[in-house]
Amino acid sequence: MSTIQRQIVWNVCFSVILAIGVTATFIVVFPISEWAELWNRHFMDIPFVIFIPAFSIAVGIFLGLISGIYWRRQLQHVEHSLHQLEQGRQTPQYKKTSISEMQSIAVQIERIGRQMSEQAKLSQRLATEKVEDQEARIQEIIEQERNRLARELHDSVSQQLFAASMMMSAINTTKQETSEDDREAKQLKMVEEMIHQSQLEMRALLLHLRPVALKNKTLQEGIEELLIELSQKVTMEIRWKVEEFPLDKGIEDHLFRILQESVSNTLRHSKANKLEVLLIRRDELVILRIVDDGIGFEVDKMNAGSYGMQNMHERAVEVGGTLKVVSVKSKGTRLEVKVPVMINGDGVND
Repeated sequence: MSTIQRQIVWNVCFSVILAIGVTATFIVVFPISEWAELWNRHFMDIPFVIFIPAFSIAVGIFLGLISGIYWRRQLQHVEHSLHQLEQGRQTPQYKKTSISEMQSIAVQIERIGRQMSEQAKLSQRLATEKVEDQEARIQEIIEQERNRLARELHDSVSQQLFAASMMMSAINTTKQETSEDDREAKQLKMVEEMIHQSQLEMRALLLHLRPVALKNKTLQEGIEELLIELSQKVTMEIRWKVEEFPLDKGIEDHLFRILQESVSNTLRHSKANKLEVLLIRRDELVILRIVDDGIGFEVDKMNAGSYGMQNMHERAVEVGGTLKVVSVKSKGTRLEVKVPVMINGDGVND
């Protein structure tokens, strides 16, 4: 039975009982001589004995309908609020009512909603902290493993490649002096070039495995230190122009990582003889440009399949900048990053 039906039945019963009670009281106070008078007396051309119960039933139905609709709305609102809580949503603001019990229910629902919301926020925060802690531990383990692998490669493979390169260089020098078979000399020269290329790839791999951090150095200091160390280990001609200007640590770190990734790619793939690095600031833009004279590549294919290119692009975007790569086959590659520098009202970097 619905709320409206129940209210109608209750109000009809109450009205009929009330009508019977009022009628009995009237008869006791004003006795009638004959019961037939109840039938003979009319009200609005309706016998009194019929009018009273009919009027009572009509009033009961009317009052039951009104009260049933009211209570149905109240219960529907409570049901809606509970459904919102079940779905994990914020409960709607309950309108103030004169019925203290309903107001109390509304306050309890609102309190439960706040508690559930706080519990959800706490659970989410704990889950986030747990994931971040796990990621930090994983990154630490990865960093330690990369450093270990880099040390082992440097102490074994890199040293062996260096020794092999020196031996091949000495052998080729001897062959040139004795002027023996030109074919054998070419083959030895090819082996020397392969070893040299392997050295470049090994140095690029070490740079990728164990990237130098800026720590307490500025971006300019880090770039110069990296390029000076690199120029001492490779035969490639390296030139750079680095201007001095302050930058936020976040921008410095991202630009330095982009430079490391770009240099690593140059050593491994470009077969370049020259490398130029430019770091300048013009107006409100910081420009980092890396140019080589290598074999070049198809930019569209590299962007689609290269993790390194994607990583550099994401780093540039994270600091609000743009990354543009132009490469021509047999001409070389130019990578350029532009990062806007935000200036506050005092003319100082934000």
